[in-house]
Amino acid sequence: MNLRRLLKTALLLASLPTTLGFAGSVFSETEITVGVYDFPPVAAIDDDQRVDGLLSELLAELESAHQDIDFRIVHTSPKRRHLDFEAGLYDVIFFESLDWGWESQPVEATRPLLQDEEVYVALDKPGRDQSFFDDITAHNIAVISGYHYGFADMSTDDAELEERFRVEFSHSHERNLKVIKADRPSVAEIAIIGRSYLEMHLQQHPEDRDRFLVSDTVDQVYRLRILAREDGPLSAERLEQMLWPLIENGRYQEMVKRHGLKLPNDLAGR
Repeated sequence: MNLRRLLKTALLLASLPTTLGFAGSVFSETEITVGVYDFPPVAAIDDDQRVDGLLSELLAELESAHQDIDFRIVHTSPKRRHLDFEAGLYDVIFFESLDWGWESQPVEATRPLLQDEEVYVALDKPGRDQSFFDDITAHNIAVISGYHYGFADMSTDDAELEERFRVEFSHSHERNLKVIKADRPSVAEIAIIGRSYLEMHLQQHPEDRDRFLVSDTVDQVYRLRILAREDGPLSAERLEQMLWPLIENGRYQEMVKRHGLKLPNDLAGR
């Protein structure tokens, strides 16, 4: 047991009532393995494999409120996440769309807890307007390997995508935006970027607001849920019950807003 878990155990035992008749207590902590890949601002993984973003903050809040739960991060990738789940490497993954390859997996899902969308981003040049995005498949497109895209019918098969489209695979939105800014049309003329990530980037780099042409149309709108393994150590229903007090008191909404994300309509009014 690591130091953090020992401290949690000590805090919980210290909170138990002590009487002459108290013969002791056996504390059992449930470890929940959580699959995480780089998906900023939901989850941002730095070079030292530390997780930042909404997910990191939410897991800390849930652990604080539930001393008997310990979330253990299992690093995966967009391309590998389904295989790692099938291999039993983790039991829960936060903020996924059921349309992203989970249809045949043994998972339970919470209600939608986040909403976002992806847009097309090009370099703003003289003579370019929204018609530039009328047929994005006529251009070289920067994508992230393993991500699901509407224009590609949600396929993540690299070989299929290379056969059907002119795609440039990457590992991050940051790299794709750099390619667009470098004006290298032979590599990529359009990048597909999450709206929340794009807004975060423009806040950090306001000089780029006039450099990018952003599409009015979207590649996809997605509603994100927590997915849990059927018959796993923590059900989707229980995860939603754990999260609900943070929704009722507004803490979850504050976290979502702080990271530039949006709530589904049925939660936005709470």
